[in-house]
Amino acid sequence: MSTLTTDVVIIGAGPVGLFAVFECGMLKLKCQVIDALDMIGGQCTALYPEKPIYDIPAHPHVSGADLIENLRQQIEPFQPTYHLGHQVTTLSPTEESGKNWLITTSKGTQIQAKSIIIAAGVGAFGPNRPPLDGIEEYEGTSIHYYVGSRETYRDKRIVVAGGGDSAVDWALSLSEVASHVSVVHRRPKFRAAPESEARLKALADAGTIDLIIPYQLSGLEGNKGHLTAVNVQSFEGETRTIPADILLPFFGLSMNLGPIAEWGLGLENHHIAIDPLTAQTNRPGIYAIGDIATYPNKLKLILTGFAEAAQAAHAIRKFLYPEEILHFEYSTTKGIPTPTASAA
Repeated sequence: MSTLTTDVVIIGAGPVGLFAVFECGMLKLKCQVIDALDMIGGQCTALYPEKPIYDIPAHPHVSGADLIENLRQQIEPFQPTYHLGHQVTTLSPTEESGKNWLITTSKGTQIQAKSIIIAAGVGAFGPNRPPLDGIEEYEGTSIHYYVGSRETYRDKRIVVAGGGDSAVDWALSLSEVASHVSVVHRRPKFRAAPESEARLKALADAGTIDLIIPYQLSGLEGNKGHLTAVNVQSFEGETRTIPADILLPFFGLSMNLGPIAEWGLGLENHHIAIDPLTAQTNRPGIYAIGDIATYPNKLKLILTGFAEAAQAAHAIRKFLYPEEILHFEYSTTKGIPTPTASAA
């Protein structure tokens, strides 16, 4: 397999990683993007694609899915190459200057890059799976850990398991399209916003949603990957069988820095310490932005990550081409640069 080449490898395809493509593109730096998920958008896509976000400038509210789609369109002129469903396994310098790095992914892809931006949120993440026998048979067909589109679940019998915001919010939302929604939680009290919990209980009182509490998942029934029922059990040993087409377990995410923890980046409480003026880590040529980056008084906001993406891109341009004088211009003045063909 031939080695791909690019100016910048961006690790993480969440909103901050995607905006870094734009900022690099404006400085004529080509990018390739790697993400452990099989889709762009990070947590915006995986956890709350249809929930409104209220603190994005110029958007009184925007859904997670719409924010990602807007970012995708914004960076499209720069023709980024995506490596989705890949996790970076090794990262090694090919020269001492810090201006050449060889990245290898979990699928064997090798990329030679001049610089690296880590925008991996809090690392690669995946769902906490319930310990149910045979669960693998149903994953991807009848068991989903993320909700992409409500229409997928129209007229389905859905069991939502969990007691946090994701479980409650999706139960409320899917009750509008599903034929029936049951919510299984091991406690009478939910860990969701009070208003959401009140709405959930009101729908339960009206018979729209079936609250099955306090119970926990105990087994699955079905054939060839298609569920017919979900079994639950109380702490006293009482069992129930819930007819179901879909099970949505929302037990949170398992966060793991993975190989990033072995790259000598000066971790502080599972975060990467950076220079807030440049977003550079303690290793020349490697930058970190977004939730994974830390410095005194850091605000974990998407808009903070956007600013860090701009700082990193400008710092990279100066680092790679110190002899060039960059005359900064606003986008309203210079427009969108015409990209060259993407590296391959």
